[in-house]
Amino acid sequence: MAKLEEIRRIARIACDLRADVVKMIGVGKVGHIGGSCSLAEIAAALYFAKMNFDPKDRTNKYRDRFLLSKGHTVPIQYAALTELGLIPREDLGGLKTLAGKLQGHPDMKTPGMEAVTGSLGQGLSVGVGMALALRHKNSPARVYVVMGDGEQAEGQIWEAAMAGARYKLDNLTGIVDRNRFQASGATKDIFDIPDLEGKWRAFGWNVLSIDGHDVGAVLDALDQASATKGVPTVIVAETVKGKGISFAENTSAFHNASLTQAQYEQALAEIAEAKRKLQ
Repeated sequence: MAKLEEIRRIARIACDLRADVVKMIGVGKVGHIGGSCSLAEIAAALYFAKMNFDPKDRTNKYRDRFLLSKGHTVPIQYAALTELGLIPREDLGGLKTLAGKLQGHPDMKTPGMEAVTGSLGQGLSVGVGMALALRHKNSPARVYVVMGDGEQAEGQIWEAAMAGARYKLDNLTGIVDRNRFQASGATKDIFDIPDLEGKWRAFGWNVLSIDGHDVGAVLDALDQASATKGVPTVIVAETVKGKGISFAENTSAFHNASLTQAQYEQALAEIAEAKRKLQ
């Protein structure tokens, strides 16, 4: 089990990542706040605790791979890569602008990105291919694919799931960010998928269900996934859309939205207070 100090360290980093997301979206510019903030603890746990990923040697062939299938939430990945020193902090303000370097979806031109993603449903297929290639090379590297819960309605997800189980890709871990909201409303109202865990289990995957904001649970689940042999693992993480920003939580209104000056300041203040409590 994860130690308390490690849990608190990762929780503080998650607060930093949320603050970076708010800062890069800024005032009056539309950005994917909700789904980025719901992933903060997961991104922090992967990049700063569990993945074999050295920012000073980011092309090392033995590195673990992180794929953000729900590519519109790339601000959280940019935040992690900024905290690791791969993206200059001054580049954050140029997110989704013609003058900036950071696009609205992952792009291979950005240091630290492993694939172009964001056309929903395709990320797991890419991950399956990477995991197969790494196994053929006898590489110890692992592949992590983060998907959205709305994305689970895409058929290609399930084709990739079958392939992952068929080829026994135990070096592949899927993570479903189950924040229960998508662009136009609650996922249950748009395309309900009853018993999501049971569906993954039926497709031959090892399934873990956790609170995606409980850092200890996230760290332990990632360890369990790495220790599981013979089958791929999917972690279904229950999260809160817009986590850490009171007015953005549990609402599709901030799936992709702009902030007023007052909202911007309130968001940063709330995140700073949450981090203060972790000191």
